[in-house]
Amino acid sequence: MTYRVLFVDDEPNVTEGLKRALRNEPFEILTAVSAAEGLSLLAQEPIDVVVADEKMPGMSGSEFLAQVRRDYPDTIRMILTGHATPEAAILAINEGRIYRFFTKPCNAADLAITIRRALEHKEAVAQAQRLMEVVKRQSYELERLERLYPGITKVNRDAEGAIILEDQPQDVPR
Repeated sequence: MTYRVLFVDDEPNVTEGLKRALRNEPFEILTAVSAAEGLSLLAQEPIDVVVADEKMPGMSGSEFLAQVRRDYPDTIRMILTGHATPEAAILAINEGRIYRFFTKPCNAADLAITIRRALEHKEAVAQAQRLMEVVKRQSYELERLERLYPGITKVNRDAEGAIILEDQPQDVPR
């Protein structure tokens, strides 16, 4: 599976620098120079992680990530900004439910590690959802079988936890 990471920053030099610094990472890097362009890319193809600048013309990174959260809730969201304020951080956390808040300049290795961890987290959440679906199907099937064959799901155990078969003589050593 190829993961996609989208960097949104109104300064093309920043996104090009990030592409160069992260070129050997195990994910595809896409870039956008505005929130509108970022939303257009999100509408065209699945994006796993979005890293957005806070200060952009038209729409702030916090507003952009809040919209990403509403429209693409499974996409992990991060802020990368050179204008860090407590207000911006609070807004990003509350509205965009961001995964991580970075300040510029940031260490490319830290960013790469954080993105990899975010992708691992996303995969773990997806696996948990798949397992929950399996459990739901199994539970439904057990309920259906119990309705058709009352008592079929009941298991008798002895004091040591071994299963007792109904047609097994009780005095046979195990």
